[in-house]
Amino acid sequence: MSGLGPIVLRLVVGAVCIAHGLIRFVPAPPGAAEATAALLAGLGVGRPELVAMTLGGLEVAGGALLMVGAFTRWVTPILVLATAAMAWQVRVPHGLFLNWALEPGVAHGYEFDLLLGGALLSLWLTGPGGLSFDRARRRGGGSGEAAERARLQRR
Repeated sequence: MSGLGPIVLRLVVGAVCIAHGLIRFVPAPPGAAEATAALLAGLGVGRPELVAMTLGGLEVAGGALLMVGAFTRWVTPILVLATAAMAWQVRVPHGLFLNWALEPGVAHGYEFDLLLGGALLSLWLTGPGGLSFDRARRRGGGSGEAAERARLQRR
């Protein structure tokens, strides 16, 4: 059963990443894409609309790759860096906890970002688990010395 842990983790984290990325491209919730661009502009980021769309694309593509377990050890550090950069700029000044009361004018803390970053680091350390593209590629006709040796032995 312990082998299922990374699978469950990457499916959930991948779905969360996709959801967070999609709000930069679709009109629901209203104004999310514009709010991200305005936030980035307020931080002094040049071309904030392009950066917001790039972040959204990274989250959607990275989340999809995580869900199928593809390139896990490449995708997770990229998503960790994107999450950490935004958390450092936006959430750390507001402390750890989310604004559970949704008090107007009070921003969220970095609690969620810390949890997401920890989950991504866990996947980086453990790999994708079974039932993944990465695992199938290693076993089957993947590239590398082991695959070449296996191919030569079949002759």
